[in-house]
Amino acid sequence: MPLRQLVSRLSPRGWAVVGGSAAVAILFLVIVFRLASAPTYTTILSGLDPAQTGKITSELDTKGITYELQNGGTALAVEPSQSSQARVALATAGLLSSQQPGMSLLDSQQLGASTFQQQVTYQRALEGQLAQTIESIQGVTSAEVQLVLPDATQQLFSDSSSPATAAVELSGSTGLDAGAVKGIADLVANSVQGLSADKVTITDANGDLLWPNGSSGGDGSGSLLAKESAEQQYDQSEAAQLAAMLTQTVGAGKAQVEVNADLNADQSTSQSLTYAKKGVPLTQQTQNETLSGAGAANAAGTTGNVPAYATTTGGGNSKYANKTATTTYGVDKTVTNTTIAPGQINRQSVSVLLDKSVPASAIPALTAAVSNAAGIVKSRGDTLSVQQVAFAKIASPTVATPSKMMDYAKYGGIGLAAFGFLLFVTRQLRRREHEALTGQPTWLRELESPRPLAALERSQYADDDEPAQVRQLRSPVNVAKRQVEDLVERDPDRVAQQVRAWMSED
Repeated sequence: MPLRQLVSRLSPRGWAVVGGSAAVAILFLVIVFRLASAPTYTTILSGLDPAQTGKITSELDTKGITYELQNGGTALAVEPSQSSQARVALATAGLLSSQQPGMSLLDSQQLGASTFQQQVTYQRALEGQLAQTIESIQGVTSAEVQLVLPDATQQLFSDSSSPATAAVELSGSTGLDAGAVKGIADLVANSVQGLSADKVTITDANGDLLWPNGSSGGDGSGSLLAKESAEQQYDQSEAAQLAAMLTQTVGAGKAQVEVNADLNADQSTSQSLTYAKKGVPLTQQTQNETLSGAGAANAAGTTGNVPAYATTTGGGNSKYANKTATTTYGVDKTVTNTTIAPGQINRQSVSVLLDKSVPASAIPALTAAVSNAAGIVKSRGDTLSVQQVAFAKIASPTVATPSKMMDYAKYGGIGLAAFGFLLFVTRQLRRREHEALTGQPTWLRELESPRPLAALERSQYADDDEPAQVRQLRSPVNVAKRQVEDLVERDPDRVAQQVRAWMSED
């Protein structure tokens, strides 16, 4: 059926359905286009002073940077591609570091303030200054510091004193490592009098505790968490290095490496004592003794008990000589005290999976390379396993750019609208085809096919010889004429009076 006939046979209800379908399709296209073209924002400033928000937005408008105010005007977000430009613009205008009050509060303090007001102002100024310092650390977007400082006057004559505490909330600090978090804790602790690092609590925007962490705990659980953290970092780093080496050798996606190491996280001290093979003379003493005289027979003493003793028989002159040397030697020794840092490997296991596409002849060379790179020591109990399995085929993902995504959305919306339009139109047309035609004249139904008059006459001579009478076609009903005839029958006087009035007018 031609499209023109289909359109011509549509009822008003069908046209309403078609129009509604077109309106829904257009609305869907508009929504998809707005969602696809809506910009994304990233938060660069939070905790803004509403008094500074107008200055910041004016500066961004001057630079032509698109922004969005969040959290009731206390947070500022810009497009990711313009975040660096926005920071530079605000820093140049002196607005980047003014979101937190600092030591400038002390300059605006009025003369005659009470001790309580001075204490509160000092605490707020110190909190703002610490927040500004923490925000200058790379990886921290914004920081909020809350201090609890004890009153020195109340604790002067008190037996129990409450220590100072601090709470720090970091936003945008997903890339901070344990060392950076410890540095922030030490920074806050060293900036507040009477505050220790174990009284500092650091959390992120999700409420996860960053400090005190496992390495800062004073109980046994702290060392256990530190050991697990060190082993996890070592396993990941070692596996990444081995995987990179195998990727350069066998190709991407053909090797998988897992490392499981047991590290010694205990810090110990070693002391060694070493003696020299040859002593060092400290003191040396030499004694010489001589004696000369007349000799006599049978003189006392013998050569056995008197050294260098000589006698002459027959009574001649005698000589006596005695030489003694004494040397005191010092012991040369070396005492070495060595502090063994934690992290020594007790035992490690390395597992390597290779794809079936890797030649079997290359496995021995790869095994030796992995063993040398990982530092496998068999006497220590290290193990290395290299196996070949068939890897699952992973389809490479297709990265769609924003422009392509918008094009796909447009084409999809147009196709969906066309499909909906055709669906509703087809349903209406099929419904119209099954509907019976109303208001069809009787003579049209009787003359569906042309028939000769002779055939009509012959068909009527069934029982008698009289010719069939052709009935006259019924004239169409005239509603106005029928109403006038009914009025004449009901009230003829009134009709005659009206006719006389018309005739008198002429």
